[in-house]
Amino acid sequence: MTGTKNATLLLVFLATIGSGLYSGAKGQGSATLQTEKTTSDSRQTGALSFEFFKTRVQPIFLKNRGEHARCYGCHILSNRIFHLEPLSPGSTDWSDEQSQRNFQSALEVVNPDDPPSSKLLLHPLAPEAGGDPFHSGGRQFASQSDPDWLAMAEWVRAVLAEADTDSASHPLIRIYVTNSAGDTIDAVDPATNKVVQVIHGIELPHGIAFSPDGARIYVSNEAESALDVVDRKSGKILSKVPLSGRPNNLTITKDGSQVLVGIRVKSGALDVIDTVSLKNVKSIPVDGPVHNVFVTPDGRYAVSGSIESKIATVVDLQSQQMAWEVKFDRSVRPLAFDTNPDGSTRRIFVQLSGVHGFAVVDFAKRAEVERIKLPDQPSGFGVAEGRAGIPSHGIAVAPDGKSLWVDSTLANSVFEYSLPDLKLIGHAELPEVHPVDHAPTGAIPDWIAFTPDSKLVYVADSALRLVSVIDAHTLKEVARIPVGEVPKRMNTLVVP
Repeated sequence: MTGTKNATLLLVFLATIGSGLYSGAKGQGSATLQTEKTTSDSRQTGALSFEFFKTRVQPIFLKNRGEHARCYGCHILSNRIFHLEPLSPGSTDWSDEQSQRNFQSALEVVNPDDPPSSKLLLHPLAPEAGGDPFHSGGRQFASQSDPDWLAMAEWVRAVLAEADTDSASHPLIRIYVTNSAGDTIDAVDPATNKVVQVIHGIELPHGIAFSPDGARIYVSNEAESALDVVDRKSGKILSKVPLSGRPNNLTITKDGSQVLVGIRVKSGALDVIDTVSLKNVKSIPVDGPVHNVFVTPDGRYAVSGSIESKIATVVDLQSQQMAWEVKFDRSVRPLAFDTNPDGSTRRIFVQLSGVHGFAVVDFAKRAEVERIKLPDQPSGFGVAEGRAGIPSHGIAVAPDGKSLWVDSTLANSVFEYSLPDLKLIGHAELPEVHPVDHAPTGAIPDWIAFTPDSKLVYVADSALRLVSVIDAHTLKEVARIPVGEVPKRMNTLVVP
């Protein structure tokens, strides 16, 4: 158990560290390496930035850290695996040549195949934080939240970031997670279930969508009432498009020509952003402030949901006018769709405040035809968390169209229903929170995403800074991915 716990803790750094550390350090110091080591070592020197090491990591080794002796004091000794160059007499910093040698020595304690297990990170980290049992230099870092430890972790993490490259023979697949109470977005590689990129600088990110070619990421920014346009590869913000009000969720048309942003203001609107000019070209009035908006599977309509007006509004995307709406007795939360054999929209599955389940809207009839209640068991969650009024938040149809998945806060589980008959298949339990001196509470599942083959289900555990990975066949949790603060909306990117 201890080993498992430590392994889990070591992944925490992935949720809090940066990206874009592609280096100009390729090949430095590699000329003397033996041929059989070329692949492994070139991966180290090719992915890890010398400049970042020199400016952000190396100064840590000269720093006085509370009652600790400086790392420099011991690591200038010749018998240290991680060896630092002695400073020249009268100098307070290393020369470029000395820094290069320090850089090469640091690479010796980085594991390119499993960066979280690197000695550079584990050896000086306190055991209770996931570090090695003993370090002769003391517990330099009490936790994985220490800014200096995070700087080292950010540098080491670039080995994982190197894998985030397009492949001619295989599609690039990423699960993106917006951390709603932070300023980061995590990108997960479903092949490893590890975070491989962290996008910084978008405070209170809400919805996320992608251009069809995967080159751009679009994020609704609540803090600045803007649509942030991000370069996917670098994670850099390219543009901020002003919106007509504070946004919530967003979606993108099937051809990628327009991003539709739900505006959570009194009158309610869908702002239309032209993806070529990156201009806000129109606001489509809808009935009530918009919490969520989705494009139907056939691409013909956008459907918005309002908490305040308790209405789902269907917008014809060709005319960009309201086509029809459905009024409910409760506030409208997330939506999902299934299709007819010809690909047209068959039903809308609508989650509602105060309803432990979902409403079923017949798209052709333009009316609610059924309300499905989730099972009463498991139970015992949601009240202590203050979420009894939102018992179910997060609903999605698997990419193969064969199943509907529904989050339950009250059950601390995700339920699976077969499609099209809506028969309960079963549920997967989610992790618990274990407060000190209190009974366990739930993960508060908030959103759902899938791999394109529908084999893995990703559930945002908003109370745990985690994403749970569920095997769709066994209904068992197979991985937990540490992410940022209060993870919520997720979306799957596939670049052919």
